[in-house]
Amino acid sequence: MTIKTGIDTSRRALLGAFAATMVTAAPAMAGVFSYNKGAGNIRRIHLRSGRTGESIDLIYWIDGEYIRPALEEVNYFMRDWRENAVTNMDRRNIDLIAATHALLETDEPYHMLSGFRTAKTNAMLRSRSRRVAKKSYHIRAMAADLRLGSRSVKQIARAGLSCRAGGVGKYYRSNFVHMDCGPIRTWVS
Repeated sequence: MTIKTGIDTSRRALLGAFAATMVTAAPAMAGVFSYNKGAGNIRRIHLRSGRTGESIDLIYWIDGEYIRPALEEVNYFMRDWRENAVTNMDRRNIDLIAATHALLETDEPYHMLSGFRTAKTNAMLRSRSRRVAKKSYHIRAMAADLRLGSRSVKQIARAGLSCRAGGVGKYYRSNFVHMDCGPIRTWVS
């Protein structure tokens, strides 16, 4: 899929080359995503899903503007795959995922276990586990459950907590971290 951004070809090529080599983001304060000096003015998300076999690696924000076709790809990727239901993911959560991934300094994509969930899917999962919240932020398209083979739950959670942009849950037995853009809080399960 080609993403059209309204940027002239030479600038798009330059930004693409720059993104491939220089994406390093660091959050400065709660809810704010800012870049280290010299790192550029882009945001990138790199995910894969073992459930669907799909992967995305794309720039979704350039020069202070979200790229709508890129966000549409992210929304589709993070859909409730059980119901094939797509919704608009909260951009703050996408920013949180991108920021933590950059802080972890890895080219490995996040493995996404769960993004958006319909109320029906959440109820089904809740019937199987006490660890699924009744009013989950997944239902509101504000959360993701993530893991990396090259980083521990503790390392991923530390990156999430450093962003001070929402909830971070550590699930050591299942080897994943829950990140959402709700109130700032943390827990261990």
